[in-house]
Amino acid sequence: MKTTGPLPGPCGLCGARNGVRTTSEGWRCAACGWRYGDVPDPELPLPRIDVVYYVRFDTRVKIGTSRAPRQRLASIRHDELLAFERGGRDVEQRRHREFAAEREGGEWFTLSVPLTAHIRRLQAEGEPWQLYARWLSEALS
Repeated sequence: MKTTGPLPGPCGLCGARNGVRTTSEGWRCAACGWRYGDVPDPELPLPRIDVVYYVRFDTRVKIGTSRAPRQRLASIRHDELLAFERGGRDVEQRRHREFAAEREGGEWFTLSVPLTAHIRRLQAEGEPWQLYARWLSEALS
């Protein structure tokens, strides 16, 4: 039997407060799937999670990749984080080729109808930081 509701406290991995409780596993974070009460070993490095990020600045979108997205996005001038897509340089380069007609220069692209449609498909998978936390939780399990 599954029960949903607030966790007894914030998730130890992503900080979310909603959870799912089962009789066999107890509480798990609804956002990232981390088992409530588990603590990542602080002496071990976190697993490498490569993401392709889509950030908007005015009417342009930067498609880039990072294994440390919080630090990377802090260094980029942008108005909004639009989406994350799991993958590294190969996925990033594929997207650069896919949207080459919209390229303005470097990794910046015009926010066109095809690019907007792609970003909306990614957004349908979930909020970027929750997706990242879920990928991290899966890698730590």
